[in-house]
Amino acid sequence: MKKLIFVYNADSGKLNALMDSLHKVVNPSSYSCKLCELTYGSIEEKKVWKNFRENLDVETEFLHRNEFQKLYASKFGYKFEFPIILAQTDKGLEVFLSKNEFSEIHDLEELIDIIKTRMELY
Repeated sequence: MKKLIFVYNADSGKLNALMDSLHKVVNPSSYSCKLCELTYGSIEEKKVWKNFRENLDVETEFLHRNEFQKLYASKFGYKFEFPIILAQTDKGLEVFLSKNEFSEIHDLEELIDIIKTRMELY
């Protein structure tokens, strides 16, 4: 595996970030980005997550939905549901953790455990 690509189900930009933060506080049950929900508090990245991702033994890339579509989907025709984690391999992009799998994750520790376990398979 060359790289893990984490794609949030949110668009980039300061206004979008502000709206997402408000949404998480006002109506968290309807918030649509489980990756954001698990890895960020209402404003900043959770320390446990930041430490974990900074110490991964693989290159990582974190993108918002619109950034991913601009960089990858338009060039290669990839169509995915977000949030998602993709593994970039010699064969191309492979789903590492799907949107449906994200919906079953209850907390950050579970997400970290899943990533560690799956990385052992690559």
